[in-house]
Amino acid sequence: MQIKSFLTILLCFFGLISLAQSKNNTKPFIVVLDAGHGGRDPGKITTFGYNEKDIALDITLRVGKYLEDSEGIKVIYTRKKDVFLELRQRAAIANKADADLFVSIHCNAHSPQAHGTETFVLGLHRNASNFRVAQQENEVIFLEEDYEQNYEGFDPSSPESFIGLTLLQEDYLDQSILLARTIQDNFAQQLKRRDRGVKQAGFWVLHNTYMPSVLIETGFITNRKEGDYLNSSRGKQQISKSIFDAIVDYKSSLNSDVALQSTVIDSSPVASSILFKVQIAASSKKLATKPYNFKGIKPISRTQSNKVYRYFYGETSDYETALNMKGEAVQLGYTSAFVVAYQNGIRISVENALKTKTN
Repeated sequence: MQIKSFLTILLCFFGLISLAQSKNNTKPFIVVLDAGHGGRDPGKITTFGYNEKDIALDITLRVGKYLEDSEGIKVIYTRKKDVFLELRQRAAIANKADADLFVSIHCNAHSPQAHGTETFVLGLHRNASNFRVAQQENEVIFLEEDYEQNYEGFDPSSPESFIGLTLLQEDYLDQSILLARTIQDNFAQQLKRRDRGVKQAGFWVLHNTYMPSVLIETGFITNRKEGDYLNSSRGKQQISKSIFDAIVDYKSSLNSDVALQSTVIDSSPVASSILFKVQIAASSKKLATKPYNFKGIKPISRTQSNKVYRYFYGETSDYETALNMKGEAVQLGYTSAFVVAYQNGIRISVENALKTKTN
């Protein structure tokens, strides 16, 4: 009887060790939070005394506190105080940490009437407004020593300089847009802020990060009412909580995707082939896959992951055809459309799909 009890205790002991090792071997979800500007780079300054660098830092630290209190999430800050950081340093911090997410937090500035929130992912700016915002945020490189060498001739005032910036982030565009849309939905639905949308523009700091990345413009400090809100304790707390909620929802959607992919069964004749589709939208709203909901485009398919619906145009085994379909979608107004790839019903990167097809 004593031997049996001893064996039971021994098994429990090794079970606890195994569980502890399993937990230790689980990589945390790493979020790098980047408070825009800092030190000798104040960002936007208003005539009524608001500095972007101070508001951005306060909101960032609040977001970080929420995340630090969440299980399975590790937070890394590019700055936790009023110091100057080069753009390339911010990206390097995220890359060195092998982060799962990079979130850069800023405030906007324009005319006194402009107001609302907008969240950017990397891409070619589609209009002058997007270019203006990217130009303002990128001009910090002029405060850095040897910026001509470090940024290889990049010129924030030249639209042509942005063309090459999109390539490194292509594999992460889907996830970046998903997070950006969730952030904007939270701002609009939870806080009743004006939703200026998810946009694409050439931000250098997003270009050089090797993970899903977004840049949040939390509002216009040049608008007196919105500036007062962003500078208030209440405003900072509400904005930071909305960003935190979006990051947690995003993380949950990734876990759902993994679970969904592991149970996908496709018995169609082309199940073993690689198929390309064009993603034209991601939203929390469930829409009928009818042409009238998508500017006449057809056929439309839809997938659901957690609370997010993704909408796709077409399906083809030929990548060139998929690129033409993407061009059609862009011309009809879906400027953030991009090609995705599936193999055996499971989402894979377009790069891997093209490599597989050539082998």
